[in-house]
Amino acid sequence: MLKSDAIPARKTTSAPEGNPVSRDNKRTQAVAGFLRQRDDAEPVAEPAIVEGAVIDPMPSQDALPAPEPVQSNAAARVAGEIELKLLVDADRMAHFDTAPVIAANARNKGARKHLKSVYYDTPERLLRRSGLSLRVRQSGARFVQTVKTDAADDPLRRGEWEASVPSLAPDLALAMPFIPEKLRGQLEIRPLEAVFTADVHRHARMLDLPSGTVEIAFDRGVLTAGDRSVPVSEIELELKSGSASTIYEIALRLAEHGAVKPSIRGKSARGFDLAADKPPSARRPRKLRLDPSVTLDEAFATILRSCFLHLLQSLPAAEDGRNPEGVHQLRVALRRLRSALDLMRSVGALSNLDALRSEARWLARDLSAARDWDVFQLQTLPTIAKACPSVTGFDALGRAAAERQSDAYRKAHHALADRRCAVFLIGLGGWIETRGWRNDVAAEDLGQLAEPAVTFAQRVLSVQHAKVLKRGRRFKSLAPEQLHRLRLAAKRLRYLGEFLLPLYEDRKSVRRFSRRLAALQEELGAFNDMAVTASLLDGIGAEPDAAIAAAAIAGWQAHASAGGQPSLLGTWRDFTAARVPWSLED
Repeated sequence: MLKSDAIPARKTTSAPEGNPVSRDNKRTQAVAGFLRQRDDAEPVAEPAIVEGAVIDPMPSQDALPAPEPVQSNAAARVAGEIELKLLVDADRMAHFDTAPVIAANARNKGARKHLKSVYYDTPERLLRRSGLSLRVRQSGARFVQTVKTDAADDPLRRGEWEASVPSLAPDLALAMPFIPEKLRGQLEIRPLEAVFTADVHRHARMLDLPSGTVEIAFDRGVLTAGDRSVPVSEIELELKSGSASTIYEIALRLAEHGAVKPSIRGKSARGFDLAADKPPSARRPRKLRLDPSVTLDEAFATILRSCFLHLLQSLPAAEDGRNPEGVHQLRVALRRLRSALDLMRSVGALSNLDALRSEARWLARDLSAARDWDVFQLQTLPTIAKACPSVTGFDALGRAAAERQSDAYRKAHHALADRRCAVFLIGLGGWIETRGWRNDVAAEDLGQLAEPAVTFAQRVLSVQHAKVLKRGRRFKSLAPEQLHRLRLAAKRLRYLGEFLLPLYEDRKSVRRFSRRLAALQEELGAFNDMAVTASLLDGIGAEPDAAIAAAAIAGWQAHASAGGQPSLLGTWRDFTAARVPWSLED
């Protein structure tokens, strides 16, 4: 059943152990019935290696049902990991080992280990496609099998189950209790195969800070899949006890010490992409889930975690550059984040909002040209060239556009590699983890955070919906700049809907309203894309043939704009006729 002959057995070690030190550094203040807390320091259970398996408290992906507990003679306990990675240049790794935050808080010099692991899946990658990974790691005469889930709703938290096994061969019986039931039957009849190996030299140390204990691991090595390989050079920060904000605190101080890139992409994701010889994927954001009874404070935390998770998940593809969806999804994530920060202004002045929003705007601005040229090269140009075979110059125009596209990507990659980007992301994560807005809100406004989110949602959605309707008055006679303002208002309403309409998920009108709003934004966006194309083509047609093709594109889009007016008007009427779910009981 196991196909692992091509991959030799390798030994690994687990991270050094120590008695975790849990310390709380809390500042609380009761205002209008709401508890303000600077640091929610809660104990975190460390993964336990047992003869059976352990049960994870963290929610798995939406597609994965909660695993059933396994029966074991050994005592199983809750497990999961809370972890952030920092990617660093290999030749700078030793530089970070002497950082002040480590020198001041490390228990000792730590332990150096040589870790060798084998990752398994079916030939169809059933586990990977279901958000799971299965790994066996050897440490001397000891073998440890680990099942992990992808991050679901929180950037740092993943499910993790570990069990002792007798060899490098995986034991499916131990893994089955943590596999979705719908996959178990398929795994029983499909062979597992070794997909790739990880050969890593690790230097691990324990850091004790007042807010928590973190294991810091300096990993250097290589992932290998067949004849392909990719280097590993990263710092892992894993919480052992206390508040997860400790991870961000350490990461921020390391970013001040040298160049780092925060990442939640694990060795498993990198290795499977390596084996498939494909670039990192870029996902759309996961649909939010909000219970109608949640407080506004909890709703803010859920919304911001979603935005931050989407942002971190989009980074690898954007940095890699081969998958155009990377830059696109990263820009979407930044727009969602800015919309969420704007939403929070409704509870009063927040001192950190403007700074965070400014950094998000800076990063989005440096990514915008890359996305604009991607759309032109992958959609606009080939579509019109195919429709106008008698027009010359499209090849010349494509070459000129490719040069501009390359310049735009260089600018984007420069921004992503800038230390300013890393500091922004780490600072944002820490602010979300500690719910820093509690400390930013004025005392007289703090009570709003304890109110039901539904009350807030009804008010905010009503105001923005009214703004969209106002900007669309006398729709037939709106000038291009007025349509642009309407598009921006509709886009903001759509983001607010993504954030807050889950509070009304049981109402039939939610899906209908969301569908009509999305159709309106899409049609208004098509008109905006034409304006962007015009700005891109301005001056690009230096070659005579390219100029002819550029003129053909301009003419084509002008005709499309005129012809699209009736459809846009119909979409607008459908939207205005839709009943709003926040003021309706179905």
